[in-house]
Amino acid sequence: DVSSNFLNSFCLSRAKSQVGATSSGAASHSEDESGNENRQKSVRRRKRACSVSENVKRKRTGASGGGVRRALGKQAKEKQVEAVTLFEVITMGKSAVQAVIDDWIEAYVADRDSSLLDLISFFIQCCGCKGVVTAEMCQSKEDKAVKSKMVEELDEAAGLQYKRFLAFPWILTVTWPMDADSAEYPLVQSGPSGRWFHTEFCDFVSVLVAQCQHSILFDSYLMNGLISLLTELSNSFVRAFRHTCTLAAVKLLSSLLGVALSLSVGIENSQKLYDVQRTKTVRQKSTQQLDRIQKKISEEKRVEVESMMDIIFKGVFLKRYRDMLPEIRSVCMEELGLWMKLYSSEFLNDSYLKYIGWMMHDKVPDVRLKCVLALQCLFGDPVLLSKLDLFISRFKKRLLSMVLDKDNEVAVQTMKLLVLISRATDDVLTAEDYKQLLQVVFSSHRPLAATAGELLYSRILCAVTPTSDNRDETNEEEEQRQQMFVRLKALLQFYQESELHKHVVYLVDSLWDCGGSLLKDWPTLTAALLQNSQAVIVEILVASVRQAAEGPALVGRSGAKKVMSTREKKIQADDCLNLTEHLFSVLPKLLSKFSCSSDTVASLMRIPQYFHPDSQELVWSLMTEMAAVLDLHSSPAVLEAAARTYLSLCGDGAAWASAARASRDSLVQRWVDQLTGLLGESLKVGETVALHEAKRVGKYRCSHLLLVPLLYLGSSLPSAFSVLCRDLVSFPQVLKEALQCMSFATLWSLSTSGETLTCREKAVAQRLQLRLFCERSHRCLSHCDHGVRNQAFLGVCDVLIAHSYQLQVWDPTCFGPLLYTPSPRLQRALLTFVCVHVFVVPDCDSQSRDHSEGRGAGVNQKIRLHRRRSVLAAFCKLIVHGVLEMSVAAELYPFYVKHYSDFGDIIKETIYRTRQTDRMESARTLVLCLQQLFVQLKREQESGGRAHSGVQTFTCIKELARRFALTFGDPAKFRECLVMIHRNGVEFVFQEFRQTPDAATPPYLSYLTILSEFSNKLLKPDKKTVLSYLQKHTAEHIIDLREECWQPLIYYRASLLAVAETEDAASYISSDRRHCLHSRSPNPSCPAPASTVCVRTKNSSGQSRCSIMV
Repeated sequence: DVSSNFLNSFCLSRAKSQVGATSSGAASHSEDESGNENRQKSVRRRKRACSVSENVKRKRTGASGGGVRRALGKQAKEKQVEAVTLFEVITMGKSAVQAVIDDWIEAYVADRDSSLLDLISFFIQCCGCKGVVTAEMCQSKEDKAVKSKMVEELDEAAGLQYKRFLAFPWILTVTWPMDADSAEYPLVQSGPSGRWFHTEFCDFVSVLVAQCQHSILFDSYLMNGLISLLTELSNSFVRAFRHTCTLAAVKLLSSLLGVALSLSVGIENSQKLYDVQRTKTVRQKSTQQLDRIQKKISEEKRVEVESMMDIIFKGVFLKRYRDMLPEIRSVCMEELGLWMKLYSSEFLNDSYLKYIGWMMHDKVPDVRLKCVLALQCLFGDPVLLSKLDLFISRFKKRLLSMVLDKDNEVAVQTMKLLVLISRATDDVLTAEDYKQLLQVVFSSHRPLAATAGELLYSRILCAVTPTSDNRDETNEEEEQRQQMFVRLKALLQFYQESELHKHVVYLVDSLWDCGGSLLKDWPTLTAALLQNSQAVIVEILVASVRQAAEGPALVGRSGAKKVMSTREKKIQADDCLNLTEHLFSVLPKLLSKFSCSSDTVASLMRIPQYFHPDSQELVWSLMTEMAAVLDLHSSPAVLEAAARTYLSLCGDGAAWASAARASRDSLVQRWVDQLTGLLGESLKVGETVALHEAKRVGKYRCSHLLLVPLLYLGSSLPSAFSVLCRDLVSFPQVLKEALQCMSFATLWSLSTSGETLTCREKAVAQRLQLRLFCERSHRCLSHCDHGVRNQAFLGVCDVLIAHSYQLQVWDPTCFGPLLYTPSPRLQRALLTFVCVHVFVVPDCDSQSRDHSEGRGAGVNQKIRLHRRRSVLAAFCKLIVHGVLEMSVAAELYPFYVKHYSDFGDIIKETIYRTRQTDRMESARTLVLCLQQLFVQLKREQESGGRAHSGVQTFTCIKELARRFALTFGDPAKFRECLVMIHRNGVEFVFQEFRQTPDAATPPYLSYLTILSEFSNKLLKPDKKTVLSYLQKHTAEHIIDLREECWQPLIYYRASLLAVAETEDAASYISSDRRHCLHSRSPNPSCPAPASTVCVRTKNSSGQSRCSIMV
């Protein structure tokens, strides 16, 4: 009896074998076998020496040895080849797998019991099991005594797990350590090894079925045992068994499905041949041949294969498709989609489709993704669409919602699926569905937006009428142009109906991949502009030009390719050259047509910034038209666009750079002459009429031309600015422009100081200009107009930060700028400006006014909040860059909690940045903030007056301290800072305190409660240090712990002692207080006794003990 003698126990250890490594499938009782090669060989020799399995082993050795020799080639022929296990064959590649499986089939034909055990050993080894397996023969499947023994249980005393199951005709018992479930089995190994094993393991199952389909697949022995094994282990509570065997089972079903398909083809061919034979005449008919064909048809095994597939589906899939392990759920959904695609006659029906619909609600993105990918394969085949009607009607709502899935890949693939559905059928998606889906073109994730762009572009194409076949070349070009016009009209209609008129660049980017032929048709776009005056077409043209020149990189949109291929760069360069050649001649006409619209002109002015510098086009007509437009418009948008365009055209390397510079210099010189004349007139007359005229004529457009005209103003800036500040108080808009002009001028002077500062006189002049600008801007901080105030504040901050950076990057070996430090008055004025105009609460009048304005109120509030955030950020930069003392931040930190939703991120970033500069000084600033707030609170309480709105309560100060403590992430990293905070707090409470009968406690004793918020950040050694420092300051005082006034001290001590992790400090204070009164020494020369505290702790055994702290 082979079963009673075969391998009573054999070890299945996880093997990471090399291609030439050898081992056997025989058993070993040890779980700790190392990778020592000599020891493994000796074990194999001892196992092969077992008389019980010697004959079987020799047969298998001869069979499998030939396969390995074929797999390993010439090197294997030169030396003796040992038998290897099926598990080790995986390391040799697919060719070796095929050879060894052929040899395994030969061994199976000779001795199927032992060969089946080898296959069982292979699957258990692939689970990574380090355990022992015992096998015994089963006489009957229906034996009730056998079924009662099929258990899976734990032996906690021995630290082992047992699983006993039936793989007929074998009853297998697997024993493995209890921690095997947490081990890293081969399928989940990190790195390429895990992916490689997954592929090779699946290939092994498919090759096994393919090689067996013409021989032993239908012997009712191999598949019964294999299916029983995989079904039992896939139901194990051990993750490794369940995952590996579920994968093997569904891959086995997929391979059987291929066998069923081939059998179906054979049956169809045999049926056709039978029909042909029946149609022959009596003389040509062969009764024997007809009987043979009919017998072949009846002997096909398709029904048996389908029965195997049904057993696997019901025994494995139905139990594991909702497994708690997401990898198992993903495998089930992926294979189910494959079954529906390949064997639609059996699997593509609603009883199977419902599983995919249900799992689209899975909480793991990968499972949802596998469902969507499976549906893409189904909807991509027109033959299968008729079987999907009920599914799409039931789960369409879920598919539409998955477009907004939190996982980007799931959302993208769902949108691709809906594009397939849209192309396949016209009646599934309604107009409301399309309206919802097409809005995704404005998504912040580019792949999703581009996929939605495909759907949008296909909908646009539907509006184009087909062309006729008989037409000449001229009519063909005209008809193509008309088609482009129709598509463009449909695009404009969609854009206008979407009501997102500020997102043209995102719309163009979404359509670029699929609709590039339309968006890069520059003649059609410009012709439409010359015929139609819609400003939207201008925005589309500008966005298309930008996309062609710069690529898909957009602010606020992620997912674009960061590195372009050589082919993409070539296409981009060609597109840029084509648009340059076309728009150089058309752009002047467009500027002339839209010269009356400042917004349209501002957009058209941006186009030359994307011209290709290698083009040889003439630039004079464009420069002339730009100068004419700038004489008509003085809006900031037009002037800024023109400034950037001139900056681009005048750049080095462009063919038209010299002509562009000449045109720019001529234009700027004319403006400077006008401005100088007007300023001179105002200096002489002393009136502001001329300056008001300057606003109308020039509007100080030099402030918008990005520093270029400032070179022409030169030394006239200080005197001119003095006149502006003195005489333009009644014209706030002009004064605002003048402030911005002076700010740009000063910044330009600082940025070009490396070239201009060649002597001390120039450095002194630059510092004088800087001081004059700051003083004049200081006066404007109290202006009645908020625009002037903000511009003055931001200008001063920008200039001071630029000066600080100038000092940091200057080469000390060269002659450098002179240091300028803002005056204390200016520093206080900046701080007051922030406190007054940033941290404000809207009054009732403004709230009611905004409420009455309706929708525009929200926009106005956002604009005001943005301005306040800009002011606060500019001031915080002064602190971070060292222009102002770090202690100034103590005036801002009190607003951290109260205005957290509006400015919390800016204040927190300031804390982090200052901490990077100087940790100790940053910590002192936090302490200073808390102490100032506490002192203000104490003074307010002592005064007994009405509570002031600017004074924070004790609870707010304590919450602020808690927020400060949270900013210290790693206590070890900020160890010194935290100790300093506690030392400073103890000194703040007890320093200069003299105990008297009238003042028994320090006035600031309650500050210790605030300080305790930092105690949890202290390391244990530092807690002892701080506690010793506290006792040093309290030793001179008489402390009665029963009195309520000493509660903060007790609370603070408790936070330092860290009594027990599960006990609250307050309960510790109330339960463990000493019920005794310290005697006071009548002799002043005798020191007062030290205060004592009873501390209750727990030792390692859990027993409570009490100790006395002095």
